[in-house]
Amino acid sequence: MLNAAGIAKQGSDTIFSWWARYQSAKAEGRDAVNGTIGALLEDDGNLAINKAVDAAVRVAPEVEIAAYAPLAGLPAFLDLSKTLALGDARSIFEESGFHLASTATPGGSGALYLAANNLLERGQTALLRDRHWGPYKGFLENNGIDFVTWPLLPPNGHAVHPYFAADEFEDQLDQLCSKQDKIMVWLNDPAHNPTGLSLGVEGRAACLSSFVTSALNNAEIGHTLLIDSAYSLYAEEPHAWADTILDALNSGMPWPENLLICIAISLSKSHTIYGLRTGALVSIHPEKEVIDRISTVMSVTGRQTWSAAPRVAQYCVSEMHSTEEGGIAWGEERDRLKKLLDDRRNNLKVECKKLNVDLNPTMDGFFAWIETEDPETFAESCAEMDVYLVPLTGGVRIGLCALSESDMPKVAEALAKASS
Repeated sequence: MLNAAGIAKQGSDTIFSWWARYQSAKAEGRDAVNGTIGALLEDDGNLAINKAVDAAVRVAPEVEIAAYAPLAGLPAFLDLSKTLALGDARSIFEESGFHLASTATPGGSGALYLAANNLLERGQTALLRDRHWGPYKGFLENNGIDFVTWPLLPPNGHAVHPYFAADEFEDQLDQLCSKQDKIMVWLNDPAHNPTGLSLGVEGRAACLSSFVTSALNNAEIGHTLLIDSAYSLYAEEPHAWADTILDALNSGMPWPENLLICIAISLSKSHTIYGLRTGALVSIHPEKEVIDRISTVMSVTGRQTWSAAPRVAQYCVSEMHSTEEGGIAWGEERDRLKKLLDDRRNNLKVECKKLNVDLNPTMDGFFAWIETEDPETFAESCAEMDVYLVPLTGGVRIGLCALSESDMPKVAEALAKASS
């Protein structure tokens, strides 16, 4: 009774299966360490919750909990989402004549779905980094889209932008432009999942330059750069891409009419409301007609897929941020949670250095990463020491978000053993 697409779906989610193994070990009374899940936990293992957001949700009027939201989203939330995506740079974009569209979605995943469903043709190919969040594959495949990759890091290093493989990125762009009439890149930055890598000022500038050059050289080919900003509000430069784009424009970069930039935001992480499934897809373009059309298309897609995104978090978070007091309270809690992550990352780096463990570059967000040719065997070795991590393509993800600071010596020891 299944169609061909349904028949192809099998297996369980790697992250949740390794989380289940950790839970089983803990239930058996073992001193197990959890580095599996992608939710931020306090040092005592309880879910970390931004208290300002929690307080805002708990006073929601009944109707804001029970009612549908408008198909595109609550106007106040759509306005807020543009600020969450662009920060203080938003006003500069608007004053410079750029137009913004936003559509509310069920989490950041919904924003990715909107892009996959509308911005490439079925049978075409998207471009991702070779280390990326696993569900990207499913969002693309469920919309009939294939993908190719470019390396996370320059294979031979680079003195100016050590975290962006420009040559390989440009090669893939050229190949795709020779085959199809639309290009779409998904780039999770800053605070990349699964590595914690951030491109840096030079890397972002080089990436944008390469992409804009491709658009200019292929005027008949639509170019969409989607920035997945799921973890960016825990980065040192939370609105880094907005700043990079403005810097480029101020330096004379033209904005080709065949260039669209989208930012996928997720309140799951930034506001610790994972289960309320709230996010948005924000789009930027200099022509109002383009943005109006994008807004219509994304809203109709949402209607045809999930009807309307959940209302309650749209309302509560918008209300909270509408006052200076609410914004400050959220920011103080966000800063506290960011410090948890920063302390854990720094501690793990110190412990790994003691044991000569070669972690990948990791700067921001929820994760760290270690490259290995045999991720399953590596993770199994760590599990023998009751350290549970996630094997993925090309390496093992270390969930700093779920670990406590006191876990880091044990994690480093397990990494050292597995690396030997």
